[in-house]
Amino acid sequence: MRSNGRKAVFLDRDGVLNRIVMRDGLPCSPRSLDEFELEEGATGVVDRLNREGFLTVVVTNQPDIARGKMKKGVLDTMTERLYKELHLDEVRVCCHDDGDLCHCRKPKPGMILDAVKKWDIGLDCSFIVGDSWKDMEAGRSAGCGTILLDRVYNQGVICDYRVTGLSEAVGVILGEGLGVRS
Repeated sequence: MRSNGRKAVFLDRDGVLNRIVMRDGLPCSPRSLDEFELEEGATGVVDRLNREGFLTVVVTNQPDIARGKMKKGVLDTMTERLYKELHLDEVRVCCHDDGDLCHCRKPKPGMILDAVKKWDIGLDCSFIVGDSWKDMEAGRSAGCGTILLDRVYNQGVICDYRVTGLSEAVGVILGEGLGVRS
């Protein structure tokens, strides 16, 4: 099958590129620069995807801005660090909360679809890598492959592939036969 556009990997941020923060037993986004730690190997994974010709686009919900739990300047500094250290093509952020009913907040596919238009991306040759049902639903709704990073907090989530980490996700994307097909 011939693709009608460029190939891309959409990456969730928290729990994928940077470490998740546990609060009251629940996985949460970091709210301070001290809490913002990149996952080991994230730089190498993004570099490999770039070498293989994939655009790398982060699609992340950050409702703590709308909820007043994090300052926009802190989020901007985190985003600048992602660009600097990971050499990403784009970082798309939804700062809305559930009640805002925006088109961009995952599980809606708005961030993905907006990037498709901007970058001429072919969804039939693209993937989303995430750690939540919202990531998988956004990818499925947009029409790209879905790869879930296996975590204790996401058992039972429907996806195309379930993998143990980012390196294994790249193996699936490049057709190296890794990952468990769901």
